[in-house]
Amino acid sequence: MNGKRISAKTMAIMAMMIALALVFSYVESLIPINFGIPGVKLGLANLAIVATLYLMGSEYALVVSVIRIILSGFLFGNMVAIIYSLAGGLLSLAVMVLIKKWDRVSMVTVSVIGGICHNIGQLIVAILVVESIKIAFYLPVLLIAGFLTGLLIGVASKLIIPRVKKVIQKN
Repeated sequence: MNGKRISAKTMAIMAMMIALALVFSYVESLIPINFGIPGVKLGLANLAIVATLYLMGSEYALVVSVIRIILSGFLFGNMVAIIYSLAGGLLSLAVMVLIKKWDRVSMVTVSVIGGICHNIGQLIVAILVVESIKIAFYLPVLLIAGFLTGLLIGVASKLIIPRVKKVIQKN
């Protein structure tokens, strides 16, 4: 990006990632899983974000993430959901980008840290909205949930991304 012209192939891949993330968001909205904590979800759409980060880079992952959050918020949520998702998504992506720079850190670890940071970002917004630090008692549960969902997305990414990369390189 950075003022560079984006090829039709790159634009098509970004559109595919946004569409995939939206489909995952929709599917997740249909899954009747209640973790007992408001807002805790599997984070299936983050698979498309992690894939974009590793296949295309951080600028593209940012665009895909923001567009996905805004569109899924309007389609399946509300303005409050968009605010929480943006806080979690932007913090998560920023930390994943920084962590990914270290070659020794695995894709699964990057995803786990991203899942944890996503929940921390949302908790910060919740503390500001509710105007009480007491809501921070959710932190231990949110850390565990972020770890588990990040692990799930990281393992799936590790399996899927090499296959997608081969297909993209062929065409």
